[in-house]
Formats: sequence, structure tokens, C-alpha cells
Amino acid sequence: MATKSQRPKGRENTVSLLDAAIDVMNIAEKTSSITPAKAVFATVSVLLTMIKVRFSPFYDEMFRVHTWPGIDD
Repeated sequence: MATKSQRPKGRENTVSLLDAAIDVMNIAEKTSSITPAKAVFATVSVLLTMIKVRFSPFYDEMFRVHTWPGIDD
């Protein structure tokens, strides 16, 4: 039971770090005057957001990409 209570703390820490990194990328994108750098910051922000969704608390152990109701495999 102790391992289950420690797991969400790790995920919360990961999600909060990802939030901070996304915020930094958004600020860097807004303050940058170099057009290619803005594109890079925006792309990194989107990628970090996708990673953040992966660590969502709605997924327990496995990230399920494909689900089909009614099919047992």
C-alpha cells in the first residue's frame, strides 16, 4: 500500500515540472525577437503539453492508444 501512495506524488511532481517548463517556453516565445526561435519554443511547448497529457492521473499503469469497446483481446 505504501507504494501506491507514493506514486501519485511522483506524478504530481512530474506534472508540476512540466507545467513550469511549458510556462518557460511560452514566456521565451513571447519575448524572443528571432522568428525561428519562436517556432522552436512553440513546438517544444506543444511537445511538453503532449507529454503532460501522458502523465495525466486518469491513466493508471498503461497508456492506451487504441481502445475498441466490445473487443476482448
